[in-house]
Amino acid sequence: MINPFRPTAGAEPPQLVGRDGYLDEFIYGLKIRSGAPGLLTIMTGARGIGKTVMLNEAEYAARQEGWVVISETATPGFAGRIGKAAQNYQQELGEKPASRRLTGISLAGLSVTTALRPEEEIETRYLIEGLLQNLEQRKTGLLITLDEIHAADRQELSLLASWVQHYIRASLPIALVFAGLPAAVSDLLNEGVATFLRRADRIDLAAVAVEEVAQSYRQTFEPLKVVIEDAVLAEAARVTGGYPFMIQLVGYHLWRIAERLEPGAILTAEEANLAFAEARRRNQRMVLESALAPLSAKDREFLQAMALDEDRSTASDIGRRLGASKSTVGNYRARLISAGLVEPAGHGKLRFTLPGLRELLQGN
Repeated sequence: MINPFRPTAGAEPPQLVGRDGYLDEFIYGLKIRSGAPGLLTIMTGARGIGKTVMLNEAEYAARQEGWVVISETATPGFAGRIGKAAQNYQQELGEKPASRRLTGISLAGLSVTTALRPEEEIETRYLIEGLLQNLEQRKTGLLITLDEIHAADRQELSLLASWVQHYIRASLPIALVFAGLPAAVSDLLNEGVATFLRRADRIDLAAVAVEEVAQSYRQTFEPLKVVIEDAVLAEAARVTGGYPFMIQLVGYHLWRIAERLEPGAILTAEEANLAFAEARRRNQRMVLESALAPLSAKDREFLQAMALDEDRSTASDIGRRLGASKSTVGNYRARLISAGLVEPAGHGKLRFTLPGLRELLQGN
């Protein structure tokens, strides 16, 4: 059997552990097609918590209902790319002359020029609106997913939101699901960018219960016909911390060891520990080191001061260790929350969001 675990960003896991019911409101909205609350959804969570996978699930559900899906990441120019995709879909549906093709997108003018009539500029908003009107006649709709919105240009995001708000008012079948780091999403909404998005359904993705991870491992490993004792699977689940990316990493490396064994053989605790160690190393290299790379030396000093605590850190302790003022601690606290590396954990307290980050900073 082929290893079913996929420890790569956004890859589909063998089981969507601990996420049952999260998209129920969205799926119900697909049947209503216009104005349902779940059709406007924000997903937030730490890096590796499964935001992109959940976007994939939303896209799959929409396609199952016959909806058109435009999937984007919030890098510069995403609004124009959405417009281009909308025009391409219109052409596929036979609503535009076959000779009309996209040659350029002007984000400054928010227009699209075509080879058919070079002087004509078609605003992206109306390209999408035309597609929505076409889909309304076909009793389907359009889903736009937007990942990594914490990196989005505020003006461009506000523009997309204004379009979507217009389509909703016009009772057109539009859905918008986007994802980003929690603090950054909150900042976007609090800054007044796309104010109406504050009414969107918010799904805050957290770590999965360790017991559910263990049960998922039991089911996934069963076809291999290798004996993996409950104690080993329980330890594997504990190592993941319920963190979806680690669930994939631990499962992937455990499978690699298990598939080499003969049917009926017992996978030992020692062999499992080899898998756990490799999963930790990969998590460090793929997630933790890349998350730390853009930080300043002062940011790292703040995190090092936090790493001295076994669980939660208080702002006063961090300030004392750094010899920093309350305002300075507050500034670095806000920066690191926005970066998705730490999160509030009670009044005046912080904790790390990424499993293994404390150990990395401690040199373990």
